[in-house]
Amino acid sequence: MKRLTLLPLLLLATPAAAQEADMSAFAPGPVFAEFGPHAPVEGMGPVPADTEFAHAFDVAEPAEGGARNRGFESAARFVNMHAAAGVDPDNIRVAVVVHGKASLDLLTDEALAARAMAANGSGAMVRAMLDHGVRFILCGQSGAAHGITQEELIPGVETALSAMTAHALLQQRGYTVNPF
Repeated sequence: MKRLTLLPLLLLATPAAAQEADMSAFAPGPVFAEFGPHAPVEGMGPVPADTEFAHAFDVAEPAEGGARNRGFESAARFVNMHAAAGVDPDNIRVAVVVHGKASLDLLTDEALAARAMAANGSGAMVRAMLDHGVRFILCGQSGAAHGITQEELIPGVETALSAMTAHALLQQRGYTVNPF
């Protein structure tokens, strides 16, 4: 009888153990040395050297508990993994359209302190990405809803009328939208 009771428990525990990801092959760089980890992929052919990307990320989920924003980090991962695969970083254009509560992840530490909020865990990453040419575009409607002024934003962050407007304009300029 004990064996029959233990068997279902063992079967339930096995999928959980099998689902743990092995992140040991993931590392940041070559463009962003502190974030944007990716892993090499065996068996794939090279990405053509003349490849050009114009890719937009849509980020509405805020960072959790002072951590870096996962959507922002995905954009950095995109740059890093393609540069590591041989694409010239100058041929990788990335825009991050930010709306909803994620809008607060674009504020300076001073602006967050004035709102009695913790320091921006994404701030250094956003500044480094801006320095590399990644565009961060705030949805003006979300900015208005959260009372965000241009002066509160990390320098270099742009504002559009809306996230929808930003995506429409980016698509007209040849950007594809990241489905993740």
